[in-house]
Amino acid sequence: MTDETGVTIADFEKSLNELEALVRDLEQGDLPLEKSLAAFERGVRLTRECQQALRQAEQRVEQLVKVDDDTLETRPFNVDDEGQ
Repeated sequence: MTDETGVTIADFEKSLNELEALVRDLEQGDLPLEKSLAAFERGVRLTRECQQALRQAEQRVEQLVKVDDDTLETRPFNVDDEGQ
């Protein structure tokens, strides 16, 4: 599945998996400084890409709401309304 930006779910999952692997490598502390810096920089880029993909997905989510006359309508999902 592709959104309007061309990002696929598989791309997102691949980026997330790569990010998780980078974090594991950095947490182990066995990488030389130069490789640690490169991994950190790559991780920052991946984090930004994943955050952008999630924001775009969130904008596409709608919620189904029952209105006063017992009919249903869709509205854009608003995180601020989540507890209501």
